[in-house]
Amino acid sequence: MAEAIGVGIIGLGGIGTIHARALADLSERTRLVAYSGGGPDAAAAAGWPDAVQVGARDVVGHDGVGVVAICSPTETHASLALAALEAGRHVVVEKPLAVTVADAEAVARLAEERGLMVSMVSQRRFEPEHLHLKRLLDAGELGELRLAATEVHWYRDDAYYASAPWRTSMAGGGGSLMNQGVHNVDLLRWLCGPVDTVTAQYGTLAHDMDAEDTTVATVRFASGALGLVSTSTATPPGSPATITLRLSTGMVELGQGTVDRWEVGDVPPPEDTSRTIASGAADPLAIGHAGHLNQWRDIVRALDEGTAPAVDARDAVETVRLLCAVYEAARTGRAVRPAELS
Repeated sequence: MAEAIGVGIIGLGGIGTIHARALADLSERTRLVAYSGGGPDAAAAAGWPDAVQVGARDVVGHDGVGVVAICSPTETHASLALAALEAGRHVVVEKPLAVTVADAEAVARLAEERGLMVSMVSQRRFEPEHLHLKRLLDAGELGELRLAATEVHWYRDDAYYASAPWRTSMAGGGGSLMNQGVHNVDLLRWLCGPVDTVTAQYGTLAHDMDAEDTTVATVRFASGALGLVSTSTATPPGSPATITLRLSTGMVELGQGTVDRWEVGDVPPPEDTSRTIASGAADPLAIGHAGHLNQWRDIVRALDEGTAPAVDARDAVETVRLLCAVYEAARTGRAVRPAELS
């Protein structure tokens, strides 16, 4: 048995605790060495009584830490990832990799220069129904994609925003697109391929803050297919996020752990359609840790084999590029090509 991989978590709050619980389920191959943030008993409650609580920057250089998991506010992701890479650590970073394309590119470049792994948390890619759909699309078994749409119509109250000021900041990554919608935008790009152009509008409809709480966008994929993106935290009571693909063979609509419609001729749906994943529609911490566990399994595999993880730094850059293109299109009122952003 190979030596357990030492992990340090920066930000052992709600999401950081989800990572800690996933690591506990992989305790034969991973161990939480150090962490920052959270209460003094946060690590013990997640299954790691021997982990040491230190400052955020001290996690990066702590003895025994080989992988730094960044679960801090979005605006800190890039700077902490760069610091971890400079210290020779692999990086797992919560969504998104960075707030700007330039910062995301800087992280990817440094990872390549140092020969280190960076993986952005995209746990929804590891859900069985999405893996099944991806395999069928890549094999051409579902025909031609014509229209794709994703809706993330959630609700966050004023207390949610008051509890963490970065959530109210556009520059800090607090908008509904970058903070709540990012996973479904990532899924859309992963499933449907590169995006050629986007148009968009956004507004702050229910909260007194700088960040948008509602965004809508239209997408033209490189394949010629069209797409729609709609995200909001201003839509009580909140509904599970969905992604819908309309193809030449029919349509598929997936929810959060559900197959809502599967009408593509004789092509079978995923074998298990009874599984339910808790939705973050009204509670951001209701998602559980099953998806994070699956991604951590992939990260451990990549480190053991010396190969790239399923979601690597360059892949993460492209998701940031699409998010930023939507915001730029909304800000300027013009069509934007993600590939031209730097």
